[in-house]
Amino acid sequence: MSPASPHPMIREAWLACHKEPILEPEQMILDAHHHLWDREESRYGSEEFLADIRQGHDVRASLYVQCRTGYRTSGPEPLRPLGEVETISQWSTHSPNYPIGIVAFADLMMGKNVRGILDALHDLAPDTLRGIRNTTAYHPDPAVRSNPRPAADGLLRSDAFKSGAIEVSKAGLTLDIWAYQTQLHEVAALACAIPDLVVVIDHCGGPLGVGPYRQRTRANFLAWQEALKPLAQLPNTRIKIGGFGLAVFGNDYHLNPTPPSSQKLAADWRPYFETCLDLFGPERSMLESNFPVDKGMFSYVSLWNAFKRLTQGFSQDEKDDLFWQTATKTYDLDFQG
Repeated sequence: MSPASPHPMIREAWLACHKEPILEPEQMILDAHHHLWDREESRYGSEEFLADIRQGHDVRASLYVQCRTGYRTSGPEPLRPLGEVETISQWSTHSPNYPIGIVAFADLMMGKNVRGILDALHDLAPDTLRGIRNTTAYHPDPAVRSNPRPAADGLLRSDAFKSGAIEVSKAGLTLDIWAYQTQLHEVAALACAIPDLVVVIDHCGGPLGVGPYRQRTRANFLAWQEALKPLAQLPNTRIKIGGFGLAVFGNDYHLNPTPPSSQKLAADWRPYFETCLDLFGPERSMLESNFPVDKGMFSYVSLWNAFKRLTQGFSQDEKDDLFWQTATKTYDLDFQG
């Protein structure tokens, strides 16, 4: 049996308790980070994702990010994750823009030997493979957990991982990293050591609101903010703004009788949104749904409405950077809108 998910369950009936009109329906969107899976506790395949994106927002394309879906069940262990690319490619046969790109898994702890896996992934999906991500989010407190199989300590600072990341760069791929705020110095050291590697920081750089961070003090917010600053100063870094439905962020929307409105979401997210924009700028920032992980907390409609509220007053160029152009450029996607 698979380990229990640390994320709130998706409740369609609960989500249906709140409806709101689509804001700025003309704004084009490329969802820069989502998952698909078929697990014991839930299914969120292409059909479920398409049902969400077809509710009114102009979502033209998306980027799939690894989440252990469809691994091969036999053969050499390092090659089993190739099954994820095979599965997602098969699921998206009839909707090629969803996803238009794939961030896959290859074990970077293999060091230089990971190049063979990267080449095999490319052979499977030469038109869609755009990046690699490993499970790296670690915290010693068991209350801080965002993965059914938490990472071991030290991956990001190991020589083997660095060697593997160099191979990612040589292969012309990006490296997505999901790390908590307490690990951002390790991410910065890695990005600094490999200047030719584009490092994408997932989910705002992991601001924490559980365990020892449950009180969400001003000091803790400032600690996250300060940890992001060195990363923002490196030209080879990008940031994804989203992940606010992750349990480790400390939001408890799922405990309320009805789902949150986009006004509520925008108000809650604004300090984090503005910090990321101030540090990285729209041209190095992109917006993500992180569905279905975040779907236990709010709807797809409300999520994108919240982002549109947060970008009111922005120029159209700045909005386009955030909603689709930064992702297109970062991942070298064949997408013109």
